[in-house]
Amino acid sequence: MTTGLSRGEADTTAAKGNTRMRAVVQRRYGDSPDEVLRYAEVDRPAPGPGEVLLRVRAAGVDRGTWHLMTGRPLVMRGLGFGLRGPRTAVPGVDVSGTVVALGAGVDGLAVGDDVFGTCRGSFAEYATARPDRLAPRPADLGFEEAAAIAVSATTALQAVRDQGQVGPRQHVLVVGASGGIGTYAVQIAKALGAEVTGMCSGGKAELVTALGADHVLDYARDGVADGGPQFDVIVDIAGNRRLAELRGALTRRGTLVIVGGEDGGRWLGGIERNLRAQLLSPFVGQRLTAFISRQRRADLLVLRDLVESGAVTPIVDRSYTLAEAAAAVRDVADGQARGKVVVTC
Repeated sequence: MTTGLSRGEADTTAAKGNTRMRAVVQRRYGDSPDEVLRYAEVDRPAPGPGEVLLRVRAAGVDRGTWHLMTGRPLVMRGLGFGLRGPRTAVPGVDVSGTVVALGAGVDGLAVGDDVFGTCRGSFAEYATARPDRLAPRPADLGFEEAAAIAVSATTALQAVRDQGQVGPRQHVLVVGASGGIGTYAVQIAKALGAEVTGMCSGGKAELVTALGADHVLDYARDGVADGGPQFDVIVDIAGNRRLAELRGALTRRGTLVIVGGEDGGRWLGGIERNLRAQLLSPFVGQRLTAFISRQRRADLLVLRDLVESGAVTPIVDRSYTLAEAAAAVRDVADGQARGKVVVTC
């Protein structure tokens, strides 16, 4: 039956008239997505002052989603994510969608605007978001690709541009080049004029080359020092390599940027390596850094421009429906994805 409404108008009407929605819900921590992530009907959120309501079209899945599901490393629970279960019942941070309602005091956005960015609870048909965490969806980019940008690309941008201070003709190594953050780090480093070496599993070398990497190293066969000349900047993404090994591949005044960490135990989950790097840095000629990325609208606008110019392309490996979100999280946790995994809503 024809309603006479556009898709955006129909969604706005639904948002006003219906107080329920479908979402993925998690009430406790656990290792199995199939056991702790439940597809259910829940109350639709309402935008508070300074917030907008989004009709979610797609939500990105990243390694952080897995950590928030398991509640590990345990230090996260003491940092406000919930001691016995997640404080936010609906998972998901990356989002793309359409503004369908405005809270009091919102300027710069209007009902019907297509946006991308971050929010709380994007694994749902509707979610509330702050305008300063959103930006206009890049021209000619679908919702699925737009949902794959914010968390991973912002982290890559801040790692390469801000922490690594990458510039023209520098030699840059990206360890973990085929993952969600790594695919963006390779492209951003190239856009800044660097010569880029990507390290990944052998089966993903073709992808990393297609992203613009000048050289590719194989995890199973090569060491970080096997890329020829030493590197001015190394971006190590969710790795667990020894600091001595990474420092050995750096120039005397080179910069190591550690992005996350894995396999470091249930309490800190690799964070101790980050702390050791920062404690050692003042006593050596190299700069050893680790950081936590921050979501800023200014960076989203930079990324939108890079996408629209063709310098950066979101890589979406697989797309799942909202009802299949558990499989999407499991896919990311297994480490088999090339680029990003997305849930469509």
